Amino acid sequence: MEVGDLLTSAGINIAICVVLLTLYSILRKQPGNACVYFTRKLVSEPIKGSGDPSCLTRFVPSASWIARAWQATDEEILAVAGVDAVVFMRIVVFSIRVFIIAAIICLFLVLPVNYNEQGKWCPHHKDFHAEPLEAFTIANVKLGSKWFWAHCLALYLISCSACALLYYEYKSITQMRLAHITGSPPNPSHFTVLVRGVPGSPVNSYSESVEQFFSTYYAESYLSHQIVYGACTIDKLVKDAEKIYRMLKTINPRSLDSSLPSCLPGGTTHSFMVLNQKADRVLSSTSIDGLHPSQSKKECPAAFVFFKTRYAALVAAQVLQSSNPMLWVTELAPEPHDVYWSNLSIPYKQVWFRKITTLIASVVFMLVFLVPVTFVQGLTQGVQLGQLSYGLPFLKEILKQKFIERVVTGYLPSVILMLFLYTVPPTMMLFSAMEGTVSRSQRKRSACIKVLYFMIWNVFFVNVLSGSIINQLSAVSRFTDIPIQLAQAVPSQATFFTTYVLSSGWASLSCEIMQPFPLFYNFFRKYILRKDEDPSDCALTFPHHTEIPRLLQFILLGFTYSIMAPSILPFLLVFFFLAFLVYRNQFLNVYVPKYESGGEFWPIVHNATIFSLLLAQVIALGVFGLKRSPVASGFVIPLIVLTLLFNEYCRQRFSPVFKRRPAQILIEMDQQDEQLGRKQEIQNQIRSAYFQNPIISFQLSTDPKSRNTSHHHGDEESNCGLDLSKPSMYA
Repeated sequence: MEVGDLLTSAGINIAICVVLLTLYSILRKQPGNACVYFTRKLVSEPIKGSGDPSCLTRFVPSASWIARAWQATDEEILAVAGVDAVVFMRIVVFSIRVFIIAAIICLFLVLPVNYNEQGKWCPHHKDFHAEPLEAFTIANVKLGSKWFWAHCLALYLISCSACALLYYEYKSITQMRLAHITGSPPNPSHFTVLVRGVPGSPVNSYSESVEQFFSTYYAESYLSHQIVYGACTIDKLVKDAEKIYRMLKTINPRSLDSSLPSCLPGGTTHSFMVLNQKADRVLSSTSIDGLHPSQSKKECPAAFVFFKTRYAALVAAQVLQSSNPMLWVTELAPEPHDVYWSNLSIPYKQVWFRKITTLIASVVFMLVFLVPVTFVQGLTQGVQLGQLSYGLPFLKEILKQKFIERVVTGYLPSVILMLFLYTVPPTMMLFSAMEGTVSRSQRKRSACIKVLYFMIWNVFFVNVLSGSIINQLSAVSRFTDIPIQLAQAVPSQATFFTTYVLSSGWASLSCEIMQPFPLFYNFFRKYILRKDEDPSDCALTFPHHTEIPRLLQFILLGFTYSIMAPSILPFLLVFFFLAFLVYRNQFLNVYVPKYESGGEFWPIVHNATIFSLLLAQVIALGVFGLKRSPVASGFVIPLIVLTLLFNEYCRQRFSPVFKRRPAQILIEMDQQDEQLGRKQEIQNQIRSAYFQNPIISFQLSTDPKSRNTSHHHGDEESNCGLDLSKPSMYA
């Protein structure tokens, strides 16, 4: 690929970004799109009125959203989006800082060395636009060159800067997580343990077995429990109520009374009242501690067990409860809004088999994805062009045009790969749900890891070790040959990954801020179905499993190609600066936080960044060896050792805080609650925080004795379900 091909790809992507961002600045001003571009604000602070629809300024592009996103502080983001949003933004800030340092070092030190080694500064040199991009990579440096000290020095400076910034971020995020634990209101999850693998008994029900076990072995600290149920009559009533409510909540009841027959809702028989009476009959036979005996067969071998203190729950969650590790399995419970109820009914004995099955399915999916990646590499190398011309003769003259050839070889491959990659996050999310995860945050974290592995293997390694599928598999057949294979292949793929940053990075951020799918859904709902807009129908949680792997993939490319092909760094910096503005805007206006993990995604980010550093160092070691520079190779080995030691120190110093809660802090919080005299109030709250059924939860919330603080915990991420917090539904 020549410089002209890269400029063509850059021009196309810049044009796409400008058009989409301009269109966004206009669409966000339209009152009808408020529930798409200001969902979080409408959900948290309902705004009545839509301004003057005839105002012409609504159709004038503006950059006011950029100024607002730039001026927002971490405190504002923490207040409206939570710790997870701040931690995500710290990934972007870390990337900007480290790649500014890398760009300064490599563009002014490494790039001139790469380009000048073959006498490129000659005044009679050919046109710059026709220059192959390989002339700017380390492949252009002569064998045994004395200038490899520049690459080695740059690698040391980048690695040291990255480690220093990683340590600073890890430390600050750890403090933020601890502050979140101590500073937030009493959290029911701190007092609650999730128990699975409850053994069956011919005499007792699961609920009675849990009561007997914890009353015997935790007599002083045990408070109560809530058994998990399978599908029952109440669940069917809730689903029916949701369907009816979603159909009728936007319709005027007066029009229904005069136009519908008595057999339909709104008629003289008042079907909504009949449904309420049926629900009341069920609830009257349903106690707080359990269902009617006829529903006891619906009990699942899982329960939420509540303790009087945080420390007692911590101890119960971390010790082995039985001599059989498959029975009475305990873990700290997720937050009430974070519970993934549909997976709690899965028997614990199936979990290990489900994890193996999903692992095999993920590997098979990764292997199947080799087909589109191979096709993309064929386009990049021009192999597929000849085949297309031979198979479709009418394309022969079109493909001979210089601009078309540049588009097909420089822009089209990365676009095709990006389109195929859109299928990866939903697939991995499905696999993670099948594993049996008990919380939404665990499901997203598991999907995030799967997507990250997929990106590293299929997008990086398979593209680097390009060729036929057989060659890709045989290229890594011997472990000792990996550094040499990577050293030979990585520099040659710099041009593809540069265009990939443009298409998958710049253009994807423009699509992210445009929100095309919610925008289309809002248009379809409002103008086709003729329904009033409801912000809760468009409310989305932030897709960590999609965006974190995307950032980490670009971090990998940045570290790997910083000294190999420094020309990629300016494009990466533009991506991260644009990401800083786009994601801040989305957190402030669009995404609705429904649960909080306390920054548990950061260890994934740290480990992936360390892997990227080590990979860059190993590739540099192989390149220096191929280029016959033993001195540079010798200096890289201590750097690899130091990076491993740094990672081990961080793992020992910070990682445990993200896996377990500190007993010292929990004991101090328990003592503070006792001094303030609010232990009884907290215990009343946690008794009713994990009700599986929203109708029961609603009934308890209207009971002044229960002091219920629970909410609806459905299984839909989009929050499209019935809002049972509105008592008018049951009036």
